[in-house]
Amino acid sequence: MFIIQYQAVEVFDSLGVLIPIFGVLMPVFIVLIVFVYNSKQEKYKYDALIEVSKNVKESEEVINLLKSFKEEKKSNTDLRKTGLITIFTGIGLSLLGYHGLGTDVVFGVGLLVAFIGIGQMIAGYVYPNQPDEITDTVESYEKK
Repeated sequence: MFIIQYQAVEVFDSLGVLIPIFGVLMPVFIVLIVFVYNSKQEKYKYDALIEVSKNVKESEEVINLLKSFKEEKKSNTDLRKTGLITIFTGIGLSLLGYHGLGTDVVFGVGLLVAFIGIGQMIAGYVYPNQPDEITDTVESYEKK
């Protein structure tokens, strides 16, 4: 009986070595799954675009379809919105640290986050819209 228990302990000890290996490899597997999923989504999207463009007669409609698939860049409106959200997140962290927990560390982290939000808002006002976004807006207005 003792020999069987000793062998079971050896098996569990050897399995214990696998835990750190799986712990290190799990993020790699997750990133790999995300990349495979994204690449399949992109392939399906462009396959659908090709099928639709085969049935469309006007070239202007195909151009509009291509523009709709183009990824959007962050504009200054997005920076202002993100900055405002970040400011209030920092204020909430500061209040939690000062009144809720009574620790200076969380209060300081909250102030840091709030100042990052202020920087984002300033960047949203300083950097103008992208020139191609302005051109696209003007062209779509002129078509109407």
